[in-house]
Amino acid sequence: MYYALAFAVGILLPLQTAINSNLRAQLGDSVVLATMISFAVGALTMGLLALASSERGALQALPQLQWWHFTGGLLGAVIVAGSILLAPRIGLAGMTALVVGGQLCASLLFDRQGFLGLAERALTMPRVAGAVLVLVGILLVNYGDRLRA
Repeated sequence: MYYALAFAVGILLPLQTAINSNLRAQLGDSVVLATMISFAVGALTMGLLALASSERGALQALPQLQWWHFTGGLLGAVIVAGSILLAPRIGLAGMTALVVGGQLCASLLFDRQGFLGLAERALTMPRVAGAVLVLVGILLVNYGDRLRA
């Protein structure tokens, strides 16, 4: 079930990028404003869900959080703004392939280290081979048409 959910989230990412890129175009090419609107709608949605859920009590933990716990939102803004900027210039498939490649390479390193308390997972040959195949896929998605010439 979790694998299917991950695949579904993967389907939503380029859809989100396409919607946000269209929003950017409608706003006079403003990446910053499109990102802000996207995050405002997301924050409102999650705020309403948090208020309606049984997880409200978790707010008591806020004072104990470290400063870096709040950087996820900053990173999310950079990711969304980057996708809004890049998708019209390099295409959804090319951008997504590069994003997935970056995610995979970083994830392999983070897994190996057990980064931020996540489970440590070995950097095995099959995992490295899978990453190499993804990197080859990135090259084919972005430059494959040039091979036909």
